[in-house]
Amino acid sequence: MFTKAIVRTPGRSMVFGLTNANLGTVDYEKALLQHRQYIAALKSCELEVLVLEADETYPDSTFVEDVALLTTRCAIITRPAAPSRRGETSRVQSLLERFYTCIEKITSPGTLDGGDVMQVCEHFYIGISARTNLAGANQLITILGRYGMTGSTVPVTECLHLKTGVTCVSEKTLLATDEYALRPEFAAFKVLPVAGGENGAANCIRINGKVLMPAGFPQVRQQLIDEGAQVIEIDISEYAKLDGGLTCLSLRF
Repeated sequence: MFTKAIVRTPGRSMVFGLTNANLGTVDYEKALLQHRQYIAALKSCELEVLVLEADETYPDSTFVEDVALLTTRCAIITRPAAPSRRGETSRVQSLLERFYTCIEKITSPGTLDGGDVMQVCEHFYIGISARTNLAGANQLITILGRYGMTGSTVPVTECLHLKTGVTCVSEKTLLATDEYALRPEFAAFKVLPVAGGENGAANCIRINGKVLMPAGFPQVRQQLIDEGAQVIEIDISEYAKLDGGLTCLSLRF
C-alpha cells in the first residue's frame, strides 16, 4: 500500500530535454496542465503528493523516478548515465531524508536509471540498457540483498528503459511489448501482450488497486479492464515527446 508520491514540476527548460522520440516540440503550457492532471490522478489513488519545485538547470528533472529507487526498507539514490542528469539527485535525497533512515547510493563506475527497475513484491528486475550498466545493476542487487530483497537482470535492446516495454499490473500479471512478452525471465507471470500499434501503453502504474495508463490506447485499456483492473487514463502526450512515461513522473512509497 503506497501512501505518498514525489513529483517535480517541469521547468520551461524541459523543451531541451533528452529525447529520441521524434514526436515534435513540447508544448510547455500543455505539459503543465498534464502534470496537474497526473497529480490529481495520484491523489485519487489516496496518495499524499509531495511536489518539488521546477529546476531549470536540469531539463529532464521532471522525470523524478530515474534518480531514486524507493523500497519499504531503504531508499537508493541512483547514478544516471546521462551526465546532464546527475545533479538532480541532491534535492531528491534531501527530501527522502525526511522519510528514510537508510539511504544507499549507486557509485561509479555504476550507472542506474530508476526507469530500468521493475519491482514485483520483494524482487526487482533490472534492465541492462543504454542508461543502466551491469556495474550499476550488480551494486543494486548487493544493496537489496543487505535488506532481505533480491534482484536480477534483463537485457534491454529496443526500449529506452525496461519499464518502457514492460510493467506490472498485478502481482502475477505483466503488460509487455513484443520485446518482453516471451522473455524467459518472466515465464512465471501471466503476460498480456500489448495490442498491435499500442506499444506506448506498456508503461502503466499499479497503485493501491488501480492502474494508471496513458490515454489514447483503447485496445490496451480493454485488455486491462478484462483483467479486472480499475483503469485511470492520463494524457501524457508532451512527456512522450521526451521519451517519458507515466512511471517516470513520480516516486511512489
